[in-house]
Amino acid sequence: MTTMYDDVGIYERTFDWDGLPEYLRQAQWAEFTKLKEVIDQLAKNKGAKISILDIGVGDGRLLKHLVPIEEIWSKVETYHAIDNTQQCTGATNSLLDKIGNPSNITVQLIDAENIDSTSKKYDLIITTWFTTGNFYPKDFPFETYNESNEKVNLDTNIRFSTIFENAYKALLTNGVLLFGSMYKENDETRKKQESFYKYFGMDVITQADEVFTATKQGFWSQRFSKERLEKYLESIPKNNFEYVDLDTYDFAMMVKITKT
Repeated sequence: MTTMYDDVGIYERTFDWDGLPEYLRQAQWAEFTKLKEVIDQLAKNKGAKISILDIGVGDGRLLKHLVPIEEIWSKVETYHAIDNTQQCTGATNSLLDKIGNPSNITVQLIDAENIDSTSKKYDLIITTWFTTGNFYPKDFPFETYNESNEKVNLDTNIRFSTIFENAYKALLTNGVLLFGSMYKENDETRKKQESFYKYFGMDVITQADEVFTATKQGFWSQRFSKERLEKYLESIPKNNFEYVDLDTYDFAMMVKITKT
């Protein structure tokens, strides 16, 4: 399966903290702060350590900052990190070597579409760093999209719905499915996304009237409204959704979905 990180140069640029645009760096820290609060509260509610599934672990940046914080990491019983690219699982394993290979962390090369095959249950399932917006419909024609007149209708996104409805099912009662950061569906965010990709040397192939931004190099990032997200996950009660702004300028939001 071809992935957006098959180009090593692009992979290295997009994971270079010092080279990231400031909007992305600040969104990451805002997300991290809120995530610590969620872990802390779940452990207090349970009265015990919690189990975590991380969908799309990337280069392990989250673990790099979580593990050293004893007040938070001591509340984690198991942390199962998955990704669908060898570059990402390899980078995460290299990071773990540097921080002492904590025994409660496992890393697996697996596509998120197959998480229901593990038959495991978790207190917290997370997907961070705008990963929710990366699940594009299968067979999207990155190489030829801007040469055709056909547009993608994202009133539905079966791949997204399947992955995260299965994730919700994999939660223990009172568990949380956490979308750490999601791009908000508005034109200013679209412009920022396009500028990010151009900054990384990619070719944007989408138009202003679409609710996602994609590049010829295989990157895709969707923007979300509350209404669109709830429609995608229509099997989950709307009262289970909680929305948290990550900034004051309508760029990113965290979404917390509690299993009842």
